[in-house]
Amino acid sequence: MPTTYIIGHKKPDTDSVVAAMALQYLYQQRDCFEYEQPRAAIVDPLNPETSYLFDKFEVETPQLITTSDMGSDDQVVLVDHNEASQRLGGLSEDQIVDVIDHHKVNLNLSKPIYMTFKTWGSSCTIVYHLMKQNDVVPDQKLASLMLAAILSDTVGFKGATTDETDKKYGQELAEIAQINNIDAFALEIFKAKSDISALNNKEIVQNDYKIYEFSQKTFISQLETVEQESLVTTKKDELLAAMLEVKKQQSVELLFVAVTDVLKVSTKLLLAGEEEIAIAQAAFGGTAIDNILDIGPKMSRKKEIAPAIEEVLKR
Repeated sequence: MPTTYIIGHKKPDTDSVVAAMALQYLYQQRDCFEYEQPRAAIVDPLNPETSYLFDKFEVETPQLITTSDMGSDDQVVLVDHNEASQRLGGLSEDQIVDVIDHHKVNLNLSKPIYMTFKTWGSSCTIVYHLMKQNDVVPDQKLASLMLAAILSDTVGFKGATTDETDKKYGQELAEIAQINNIDAFALEIFKAKSDISALNNKEIVQNDYKIYEFSQKTFISQLETVEQESLVTTKKDELLAAMLEVKKQQSVELLFVAVTDVLKVSTKLLLAGEEEIAIAQAAFGGTAIDNILDIGPKMSRKKEIAPAIEEVLKR
């Protein structure tokens, strides 16, 4: 019997992993979706934040897979991404049967499929909406993780992508999870996300990134932290050197690292070279100093950072 794999993007964040798990739970509870043997999977190891949360709530990590683990009859549901550059390497487009996402659509498939896209701050918000439509309630652990994913993706409801639906559903999930202080829980998540002590410099640069197929192939990484000043001062030279290595290895033309202070609501861009400096200054204004550009209270890579860079590249 074929398996329906539910897969998030490369270098998965908490939202990507948990949304896949929540969809598996939903599909197992309601056969109206007609997905046989639904199984959440990941294509890269968990990041420090997600690992912390899985340890905290004693949850098993989904299976780490490659295309060699899949049969030709297996189906795939993509969650929290849709573009080819973010998908499991080697995945056949013919196996994709559904997409649940909150990012800009960049699809050109050869056949019609199911798609659910919402302009909300988190894929877990969308999955919880589907649960409510089908009278499915997540268990306490899953509700805790779904709330964590929403808080992580919306930066504690402070990010530009945050929708009132995120806040409403976040509160409902908090009640199911029996989490009374959402702000304290968000701070706990931010501290876990900021802990990059076990990562080397290249791993830090690649801890949470997306590659965009703009007119020039563009790598944008984001570090959400409570220690912004330390990262952009004491580790700046080491990170810039690592950025140049990653730029070459990833075969991208442009590379930016956004260091976002989740408490002060501000972002500073680390810029790999002169071309990145020129593009960033054109996109956000201001003057870069020593490969650093302060872009102020812009926190969303999806809504505020990537689109501004793309607009400059269109000129």
